[in-house]
This record gives sequence, C-alpha cells and structure tokens, in this order.
Amino acid sequence: MAMDDVPPTEKSFGIEVVGIEIVKESERTAKPHNLFLPWFASNVSVFGMSYGAWVLGFGISFWQATVVTIVGVILSFFLCGVIAIGGKRGSVPTMVMSRAAFGVKGAKIPGVISWLTSIGWETMLAITAVLATSTIFARLGWAEEGSVGVRIGAAVVVATLIVLGAVAGYHIIMKMQSVLTWLTGITTIIYIFLVVGHIDMGAVLDIPSGSPAQMIGAMTMVMTGMGLGWINIAADWARYQSRDASGGQIVFWNTFGGSLGPVVLITFGLLLAGSDPVLAENVGNDPVGALAALLPTWFLVPFLITAILALLSGAINGIYSSGLTLLTLGIKIPRPAASLIDGVILTAGTVFVVFFSPTFIGPFQSFLITLGVPLAAWAGIMMADITLRKRDYDEAALFEPSGRYGAYNWASIALMVVACVIGWGLVVNGFAEDAAWNNWQGYLLGVIGGRDSVWAAGNIGVIVALVLGYVGYLGLGKGKVSAQER
Repeated sequence: MAMDDVPPTEKSFGIEVVGIEIVKESERTAKPHNLFLPWFASNVSVFGMSYGAWVLGFGISFWQATVVTIVGVILSFFLCGVIAIGGKRGSVPTMVMSRAAFGVKGAKIPGVISWLTSIGWETMLAITAVLATSTIFARLGWAEEGSVGVRIGAAVVVATLIVLGAVAGYHIIMKMQSVLTWLTGITTIIYIFLVVGHIDMGAVLDIPSGSPAQMIGAMTMVMTGMGLGWINIAADWARYQSRDASGGQIVFWNTFGGSLGPVVLITFGLLLAGSDPVLAENVGNDPVGALAALLPTWFLVPFLITAILALLSGAINGIYSSGLTLLTLGIKIPRPAASLIDGVILTAGTVFVVFFSPTFIGPFQSFLITLGVPLAAWAGIMMADITLRKRDYDEAALFEPSGRYGAYNWASIALMVVACVIGWGLVVNGFAEDAAWNNWQGYLLGVIGGRDSVWAAGNIGVIVALVLGYVGYLGLGKGKVSAQER
C-alpha cells in the first residue's frame, strides 16, 4: 500500500500527521460521548482545588464562593460546547473554523491570541508540575527545599513528556486520556479521604460575605481559568464527530466532561482554604505542593505521580491544539513539528517562571485576565456565527481567500477590536508588583468609581467583551451569513 493510501491519522506508527486540513469522512467516527474523556481528564487535576483559595481571596463567603464556582464552571464549559458544534460542522480545527466569521486571512488575528493563550496555559501547567515535584522531593528528604537540580530535572522530564504526547496526536491522546481518567479519579478520591479531617466547618462558615461586585470578580476568574481558558481549542476534538452527531449532545458532553471535576474539586478546595489561612496563602506560590503538605508521607509519591500526569494531560491537549493554531497562521510544517516548536517555547517559559518569577499566582491571574478579554470577544463572535448558521460550513472555502468567506471580514475584526478596547478598560491588574507590565489596563474604570471602587476587582471587562462580541455579530453578521449560505 502506498503512503498516500494510508489514512492520514496513521501514517507513522499510529502518530497523527493530519494537520489543519479537512478530516476525511472515513475518519469521522467519534460519537458525542467520546468527548467526555479528553475534557474530564484535562480538568480533574488536584490543581483545581487551588482555585478554592483564589476564589475566597476575593473576600466572599463560602456559600457565595460555592455559587460562583458552580455557575462559573458550568457556564464556561457550556460556551466551549457551543464552539465545539462548529468543529462537527466544518471538519476542521477551531481556528480554521474561525475563518468563516473573520475571513480566511483575517482569522490570523484571533489566531495569534489563541496561540498565545494556549502557550500560556501549557506553560502554567508545566510550571505547576515542576514546583510540585520540587516541594514533594524536599518533603521526602530526597532534595533540599527549592533545589535547582531537582527543578531543572523536573522541567526537562515534564517538557519531554508533554511534547511526546502532543506529537503523537489525536488517537494516542484519546487512549491515554482513558487511562488517566481512572488514575486521577481514584487518586483524587483517596486524597479527599485523607485530608477531610483538616476541614474546620466553624472557620469556613465564619468567613464574612462579600459584595456582588466581589462575586462577579471571583466568577470571572473562575470562567477565565476554566472553560474560557479552553474555548479557543474547543472544536479541535469535535472535528472527528460523525456527521449525524447531535449538536445538543456535543454541548452536553463537553459541558459535563469539563465541569464535573472542577465543580467537585474547587468546592473541596474552598473547604480546605477556608479552614487554613496558611494553606490558602501557600497555594499562591506552589498550588499542588501546598496541597500535598496535608498528606501523610506514604501517599506523597503516588500523589505526585498522579498529579503530574493529570497536569500533563491538560498540557498535552494544549500543545496539540496550539500546534494546529500555529499551522493556521501560515507556518508550512508538519503538525508534529509544530507541536515540537511549541514544546521548546513551553520549556523556556517554564524555566523563566520557575527560576526568576517571585510568585506564581500574580503573573498567572494577570495573564488570564489580559488574554481573557480578546478571547471572550472572539468567543462571542464565534458563538453568534454558529447561532446564525443553519447549514454546515463550506469546508473547501475555509481554505480559499477568494471563496464565499472572503479574505477579511472587516466588520468582525473591527467588532473584536472595539470589544477589546472596552473590555481592557474595565479590568484592572491586581498584581501591580508581580506583573507590572500589565498596569496599563483599567482606563475606563473612572465611569464606575475608579480603580479603588468595589467594581474594579470585578474584572467585568471579560464578560462585557463576550456580550459585545455576541450581540454585535448577531446584528452585523446576519445578512452576510444569509448571503453565504445562499
């Protein structure tokens, strides 16, 4: 059999080599329930418990934080589910699908934002794995606290595993996720059983309530850290869905798979952080390592291995998709090579933060909010585009600037720019010292009381950008979409 006759996803030892091109009909055999595994495995890490400390850091009570967590997590992954419908309709990755709304060339603008976001998320997960390794090795007496050698070794191993998994591609990743789901699920249950005695319900329930603005700020952080952090790759897995797959089922399995783990984990994290202020503070510097401090010594090694595998699961998904995004920007290389390039960048970013950044949570949250604004604007536009369309995408036209989608949709591009300008003006960098490069934001907060007002910490600019993108495109794009579908 000639190489050209071999199915595109299995030309070399089962490694997927298909890039951003249209998935062949023979490859589209996945069912909606198959989406549960990649979404659940990528979001069931004990790292999710760290969000409990960060949510309470907004000055709200346990019950307020619980409501914020449930609503923020489910809503954000529901939005991912809506975007995933486009993957089925177009048989292409998310940022190729984006060409229908922005034009074949114009889609490179949100593509750059998407690529930066994915690289940032992958690096964050790798950093967390490296810091956890260093902390637990010190606890076991295998190395000194903050050992440079351990951190370097952990960074190399973590980066290598992430890149190898991403280079392997779709089918191998799906098989890997089925194993990781069981491992992380079982270990997380054991962790909860071992540390539940540390919960002090009296202290948890004594936490005073916060204002609606503080709740909105916490929910915005949860949304950007959960579903909105994945929304730019939400269709990458759905492109293998069969043509007759139900859109409603795709939304459900995305939402259920992505939300199940975080809702449970963050809620438990709220109980732990509310019981122990010292733990809540330590989470900011080393999320997983701080959680491991509550464990008996005998469980540290299995906890570390499973925690790292769970973090790697999310990072592998991210590297896989960021490699696809890199190809949409016009880079003419094989998909595995694109993942390798992103892996090198991930390694450099991990080394910088681990060895030179004074804190973890500051740059992380500042990064989330900054890129969260344009990502939310893009998501609003894409959800509106999916809402307006009644037919599948013209797959061939997604690759042809002279086709029905054109080279540039200046209305969409202008709408995204406007949404970003307004959105960035309504968010504030709460980490002026740790992320001083972000202090330019918040220039519109004067209309709602200034940078010191209760609304300033709410970072409502992310939600505003999402709504502006959705509502604006419904008005601006209706006629154009109708003409395209005729």
